[in-house]
Amino acid sequence: MSTQKTKVRIGVDIGGTFTDISIMDARGGIITKKVASTVDNYARAIGEGLAAAFGENALGGADVAELLHGTTVASNAILELKGARTGLITTKGFRDVLELRLLRMPRLYDLLWEKPPALVERSLRLEVDERVDAKGKIVRPLDPAEVEAALDRLLAEKVEAISVCLLHAYVNDAHERMIRDIIRRRAPEMVLSISSEVLPEIKEYERTSTTVINSYVKPVVGRYLKSLTADLKGVGITAPLLLMQSNGGLTPAEVAAEMPVHIIESGPAAGVIGARALARRAGFDKVISFDMGGTTAKAALVENGEVTRAEEYSVGGGIMIGSRLMSGAGYVLKVPAIDLAEVGAGGGSIIAIDAGGAPQVGPLSAGAFPGPVCYDLGGTEPTVTDANVVLGYINPTELAGGAVKLHAEKSRAVLAEKIAAPLGLPVERAAHGAHLVAAANMIRAIKAVSSERGRDPREFALVAFGGNGPLFAAGMARALGIRRVIVPPSAGVFSAVGLLYSDVEYHLSRTYRQRTTALDLPGLVAAWQALEDQAREKLAADGFRPDQIHLRRFAKLHYKGQAYELSVPMPEGPVTEATSARLDQAFGDEHERTYGHRAGPGEPVELVSLNLAATGELDTLRDTGGGMAAATAAPGERQAYFGPEHGWLPTPILGRGHLVGRDRQGPVVIEEYDCTCVVPPGMTARLDPHGNITIDTGIAA
Repeated sequence: MSTQKTKVRIGVDIGGTFTDISIMDARGGIITKKVASTVDNYARAIGEGLAAAFGENALGGADVAELLHGTTVASNAILELKGARTGLITTKGFRDVLELRLLRMPRLYDLLWEKPPALVERSLRLEVDERVDAKGKIVRPLDPAEVEAALDRLLAEKVEAISVCLLHAYVNDAHERMIRDIIRRRAPEMVLSISSEVLPEIKEYERTSTTVINSYVKPVVGRYLKSLTADLKGVGITAPLLLMQSNGGLTPAEVAAEMPVHIIESGPAAGVIGARALARRAGFDKVISFDMGGTTAKAALVENGEVTRAEEYSVGGGIMIGSRLMSGAGYVLKVPAIDLAEVGAGGGSIIAIDAGGAPQVGPLSAGAFPGPVCYDLGGTEPTVTDANVVLGYINPTELAGGAVKLHAEKSRAVLAEKIAAPLGLPVERAAHGAHLVAAANMIRAIKAVSSERGRDPREFALVAFGGNGPLFAAGMARALGIRRVIVPPSAGVFSAVGLLYSDVEYHLSRTYRQRTTALDLPGLVAAWQALEDQAREKLAADGFRPDQIHLRRFAKLHYKGQAYELSVPMPEGPVTEATSARLDQAFGDEHERTYGHRAGPGEPVELVSLNLAATGELDTLRDTGGGMAAATAAPGERQAYFGPEHGWLPTPILGRGHLVGRDRQGPVVIEEYDCTCVVPPGMTARLDPHGNITIDTGIAA
């Protein structure tokens, strides 16, 4: 796959409040555009935003080489339970796997917690009397007449999609293929997912859940992509459309429409990829990416130039943590995804007084409409943005270069009435308290990907982006003991920029269970070769040359008897007798780093599955990251409140260009088109050679 370097590349990221657009021109420069999201039809904001950006920069659809897109349409379908009416055909005795789940409680002592409803209601979960054993031997053949009867019932119920998940189909998929062929013959237009194609791995609930989710969101994603393609053609764009996957790689729209399970967490992934590119270019081995937008805040880890991935995660359960230590709240997806922690804290998060009389922030959000009270679009509840306007951190009259007009007096009035008066506090103290509560909520997400994974956050730099990330990052970093904060150029639309650093990527897997001390070396070599052949075939079909294809092997292992695995890189080079010892060592190291201990040398280690990450490197121009011209306009100034310790302080209002060639001591506020960066007292801001704002939090090394 290649594109002409004279053309532009476009990244589009949809958030709950704003839709962000980044355009990389032929010289590697970045043009950005921020427009309000259209929640009734997200595709419309993309078409409108692109039309406006084209008009402002003398561009047209014919100038576009490729459009890269991160979307929340699939996750929203699950969160709102607005997916397809789905049926399930499964092995006799396994009808209730979706209800039984893993018998894990995310809140152990909360007697009022209820698990979310199954995505397939019980009357639409049908059984067939077949059986394949764990070694792939057919014990009870499948009766086609039974499949026909089950299909008749589902068609009579007017299902929009069907999932098929049979016991041990990951090792022998003959019966699943028989069912697939019958459905294709009888109902050729039916949306269909079979587990041996979606997730050919052991673990019955995870495989069933993942396959069902693929069917559940498939029609929704298909309709969205059809609408988006039409809107893009409306502005003259016929270039390839690539979607961001949960794992941080891109995939062609046609593949995403067929396997939408890989784009469930498409939205948050691009920013992490951008943070990885920033870390590599600026020479940081360890960074935590922190992305705070209008509705949520997300954190992820980048170590040694690589993102950290989870092998499974839950969606639809409140705080989203791809954690091995906490699960059970949402719907499980056993597909590789960037290891994110997400909390309901953003600029639109509503501030309220709880039943105990304490202030709380989120998870409810005012969203893009009606939005914060200061937007004057009908909002009546105070939000984090309103608090930051009162504190003097945000320009009291406008955002996004004047695209959003603000009414600071409305923010002050609603905070005074609904928060300050009940608490008996001055309005600035109440606003500052809400700011700190929001920060504490987001610190939970950072700890979830660092200290809860056995990593010390003090060893990392914090890369802050999103419309609100740079506003909160410095204060949060100081609370965590982090010494350095990095705010990249175009930070407010950085997830859209991050798309421009991504490549096409496929993650393939297959179950392969053996003790490491008794590896079948020829069998292991053959299994790896089959995965690699499949990966090369997929990427070649996408138009990639052999020199653009890069493969990385991983193995999932556990101590024999454990129920959960850890993923480690497969040792480089050919598979030999030494591979066993090297796998044992790598697994022991990862187990100790994650859980704080490792077993003795005699404890048997079991290989569970093989995983392959296959990357197709896009042959396109990347951002060259040049310097920045010094600002010529004089800095402004306004009063900003930094808590009881400092009170109201006269605070310089700068642009990024004011940092060229000199350090700035806090307090300062740096205002840009797409975000605001706050540098509190006692901290120092400067510009690095790549145009990043770097903030020294004043914590001794």
